[in-house]
Order: sequence, then C-alpha cells, then structure tokens
Amino acid sequence: MIAIAVLAAGRGTRMKSDLPKVLHELGGRSLVERVLDSCLEIQPSRRIVIVGYRGELVEKSLACDRQIDTGETSFPPLEFVNQAEQLGTGHAIQQLLPYLVGFTGDLLVLNGDVPLLRPTTIKHLMQVHKENQNAATLLTANLPNPQGYGRVFADSQNVVKQIVEDRDCTAAQKQNHRINAGVYCFNWPKLAEILPHLRADNDQKEYYLTDTVNHLNPVMAVDVEDYHEILGINDRKHLANAYNILQRRVKDEWMTKGVTLIDPESITIDDTVELAIDVIVEPQTHIRGKTAIGTGSRIGPGSLIENSQIGENVTVLYSVITDSVVANGAKIGPYAHLRVHTEVGANCRIGNFVELKKAKLGDRTNAAHLSYLGDATLGEKVNIGAGTITANYDGVNKHQTVIGDRTKTGSNSVLVAPVTLGDDVTVAAGSVVTEDVPNDSLVIARSKQVVKSGWKLKGKDEA
Repeated sequence: MIAIAVLAAGRGTRMKSDLPKVLHELGGRSLVERVLDSCLEIQPSRRIVIVGYRGELVEKSLACDRQIDTGETSFPPLEFVNQAEQLGTGHAIQQLLPYLVGFTGDLLVLNGDVPLLRPTTIKHLMQVHKENQNAATLLTANLPNPQGYGRVFADSQNVVKQIVEDRDCTAAQKQNHRINAGVYCFNWPKLAEILPHLRADNDQKEYYLTDTVNHLNPVMAVDVEDYHEILGINDRKHLANAYNILQRRVKDEWMTKGVTLIDPESITIDDTVELAIDVIVEPQTHIRGKTAIGTGSRIGPGSLIENSQIGENVTVLYSVITDSVVANGAKIGPYAHLRVHTEVGANCRIGNFVELKKAKLGDRTNAAHLSYLGDATLGEKVNIGAGTITANYDGVNKHQTVIGDRTKTGSNSVLVAPVTLGDDVTVAAGSVVTEDVPNDSLVIARSKQVVKSGWKLKGKDEA
C-alpha cells in the first residue's frame, strides 16, 4: 500500500500574491494539481494534501479531484489535513500521525510547489524503495550550481551516509553537487516511531524531515536523470522558467511523433493536447486544454484553440476556437470566432469576421464573411450571405434559429429568433425575417425602394 502526502500549507510570500502558492497555474493546471497527477500511475491507496494558508481555497480548487474515475482505475478521494502553524516539513508530516494510525505501507512525500516531476521518475523511486526494502529512499539530483542546497553523501551503492546543509559544508564537501530534492519515500511504521522525537534545534526553529534520515536504516538515494524535474516554484520568475521547461518537453515530444511546428519558440501547447501525425502548427499559435487535432490539419498562424475537437485536413487561420467541434475538411478564418459548443460540419467554410456561438452547421455549409450566427441550427449546403445575423436575444431570453438544407440568405439579412426557414429558401438581401418560411420559397422582408427624381438637400443659404 502507498499513501501520498503533498505538502501544500505555505503561502509563498515571494509570489507576491494572496493566492496560495500551490494554486498558481502552470500550463492550465495549478501546481498542486500537477503534483497529484504525477503520482496517479503508482495507484496510491491514500491521497493526502496538507494545507495551511487559505486551506479552504486549496480544498475548493481540488473539490472535483476528490474522486477520480478514469473508467479503468478508480483512485481514492483526496483527504485534507490542516497544518495550522507552518513549522517545517517534519512538523507537516507529524500532522499525519493520527490519520495514519494502523497504516503499514509506504508514505510518498511530495512538495506541492514542485510540479515538473515525471511519473516515470516517481515510479522508479518507488521501485528502488521496494526492491531494497528501504526504511527511506530520497530523490536526489546533481545540480550545476548546488549553492544553497543541502548535500547528500552516499557510498557506491547509493546508501546515504550523511546529509549536510549548505551553510554547514566544508570547502571539500561543497564540491559534491548531489543535493536533496525534497521528495521522499518512507516505510511509514518506521517513520512514525521517529516523528514524535524530532527537535527544532536549528536557526529556523523548525522541524526538518531530513533529520529522520539519521535515525533510519537503510536509506538510499536515487538520482533524477533531468534535474529540471525537481526545480521548485518560489516566485514568478521560477513559474515562467517552469513553463518554458514544460513547453520544451511537450513540443519536443510532438515533433518526435510527426508534428510540424514552424517556429516552436512562438508556439505554446498544453500537455493535455492531442495531436495527430502531419499536423502543422504555424507561428504565434496557442493550443490549450482538452484539445485534439486530426491528421493533416494546419493551425495558424496567429490562432488560439482551446478545449476543442478539430478534425482531419482542417485549416484554421488567424482565428479563435473555444469549446467547439470542427469536422474534417473545414476551412476556418481568417479572423473567425467559434465559441460555446459550436459544431461545424465537414467541408464547411467559416470566413473572415464570422462569429458562431452555440451554432450547429451541417456539412458543406458556408458563412464566408461578416456574420453572426448564435443559437442556430443550419442544415447542409446552406450559404450565409455577408452581414447575415441571427437576432437571438429579446432582452430577456435567447431564442433559436433553424435554417434548412440548401437555403441561402442575402447580404445584410436579419433573422429574428425564434424563427425557422425551411429547405431551399432564398432570403432577399436586406430582409428582416420575423416569421417562419416554408420550403422552396423566396422571402422578401424589406421596405419598398422609393426614388424621388430631381431632389437634393438644400444648403443653409437656400433654406
């Protein structure tokens, strides 16, 4: 059995924010969410978050994560333990003593502000811990510049002999670049015996979890291959640096899998995004959230796709698509905006300065320019003339517009909802349609043109 404990009690004063540090976002997810997600593959039996500063906010933000069900594996609900005073890492883990009474498994301790750990790293740490039946196993890293970090000294078998704080290191000891990453796996019964006896005999008057290592045996060190994984977030610069590291990982992986990124430095892609082979992402494009893009699609330049499903061989040019679905072969943009559960059928064209909101378009339907279609359902092969809008709001409620197959609207048409246009309807340019129109009809809803010959506006001198 494995219990995980995430240390998330601190404020993070250097963030200069009222928000708890662990709730700051990195690539669309909070720091603490990323830490929790990184250890799901080890299938923990208990998941505990130790909260303190504004703990109610941390609990609220993780409310949807209390019970995770992937359809294949169900994970235990989150438990929250309050650390009213933040008196060090050892003090934080002491708070677990009444909650883990009778627990005989291992405790994995993670930091809520270290969001870049790979699941494979955690699995390897646990594997070494199990295979060697360790009392404790530490994750360590070799830093190019270890100044400020405690050094870990181990023998050739990676058995830890000593941990020395940076300020206490001799000149020779400072040549050792192996540092303690602050990630631990403990045999809980053995740790529980020691925790009550921790002392705060240090300048900070805090209880350090590292002090338990001196009383446990055996203790081993496991080096992380990429030291960037253990970098913590203490300020906004660290947050920006972590985002750059995350982006390099994500983009390198997609290029390896057959995705073309033109000017990767100007592109951002969340690690929740799925891209098929032969997708091309142009410069200044940002793909976020639960987005999936099909093979052969070309996205950008200058586009934002968020929480949307894009089919195969779709082009999106200088456009914004959120919470929407675009089917195969559609052409979007330039300067189109699709939002709020819009569905665009196959081989549609949504052109420049067209906005779709809660709109469902059938296959091969076109809205080429300068239109707003909100709360609307369009059939197949519909052609929307320039300047057509659905007037869907009466000042109190939204109403639906339904347009049948092969219907055409002229330029500057207004369809006042609720209204239904049948199949094969033609709407004359400049019409304001307020009543339903049957199939196979021409509708003209505009004032008759009046021409007064020989008329001109009188000037002031003629008045």
